[in-house]
Amino acid sequence: MVVAAHKNKTARSNGKLATNKNIKQKTFTFIDLFAGIGGIRLAFENAGAGTLNCVFSSEWDDKAQDTYEANFGERPEGDITKINAEDIPDHDILLAGFPCQPFSIAGVTKHKALGNEHGFKHATQGTLFFDVARIIDKKRPKAFLLENVKNLKSHDKGNTFKVIMQTLEEELGYTVYTRVIDAQAMVPQHRERIYLVGFRKPTVFEFPKLPNLEPKVKDILEKNVDSKYTLTDHLWEYLQNYAAKHRAKGNGFGYGIADPNGVTRTLSARYYKDGAEILIAQKGKSPRRLTPRECARIMGYPDSFKIVCSDTRAYKQFGNSVVVPVVQQVALQMLESLRNPQKEMHKVSNYRLLEKAKE
Repeated sequence: MVVAAHKNKTARSNGKLATNKNIKQKTFTFIDLFAGIGGIRLAFENAGAGTLNCVFSSEWDDKAQDTYEANFGERPEGDITKINAEDIPDHDILLAGFPCQPFSIAGVTKHKALGNEHGFKHATQGTLFFDVARIIDKKRPKAFLLENVKNLKSHDKGNTFKVIMQTLEEELGYTVYTRVIDAQAMVPQHRERIYLVGFRKPTVFEFPKLPNLEPKVKDILEKNVDSKYTLTDHLWEYLQNYAAKHRAKGNGFGYGIADPNGVTRTLSARYYKDGAEILIAQKGKSPRRLTPRECARIMGYPDSFKIVCSDTRAYKQFGNSVVVPVVQQVALQMLESLRNPQKEMHKVSNYRLLEKAKE
């Protein structure tokens, strides 16, 4: 199967955020794996200001494909596990918000001792990270950005992250930087995600210090909200009783009423079920869920982003997505490093020691 390359698209503006105009312009190509609704792509196109060209995307969920196509004019290819790396166009940057699946570190040392050239095939076969690794191995992009939940570092007592780092650094030979970043400086949501940025050649890279936009929940709320988003009396009573039961046991489970002048809890893909983690208080009646548009805003999507599916699907899609302006800041730093590489290995080594000391 030969996958057709995508057409170039005009970069999109995210409103408040400016692109870095001081870095030398150079066009790069990229691919968008586990693309979801295109949040990472949108962030990079914003950062690239017309100098980035998406040549391939992949997403298995057909409803997410619908949203992606409505906003980018291209329908992603399907299940990446069924696509040969040889059929993916050459590219400079690989982007992937891959799902975390469990795999064991067992056997890595053994296979390295046996001199296996591609030990990651043994350690990660059957996981979706394997598909990221096999594509990097075959296409050798200049750089990559991987995004995942914060708990990736502690999953399986740290073994999962250890395998990932061994694969990327020792097996594939990339210089990799990692950082957990909380999005609440840029959007009114406490959302911690881990970012892994890798370069094929030794390159100095620094994660951005996010500009504090002092975001507030009230700034993302719609003025006229349909009554269908108000919780039923029965559901509201259930949530209160559930929270009271767990408080009595000393647990912190329960609903969350958002502070209009503060930030919310993390928006999850399960938000469609009851909206319990982020509720908006209303005078004289039960609280309400966020609307899909408000969910888009709390993830940093512009109002021009098209929502073309049901509320249930939209909640899942935004809950599974990335905070666009945060990724945009990381993208700007990646592009600066690619355009102005500092190749002295001792500088890379010293900088990475400083990065690890900050963690």
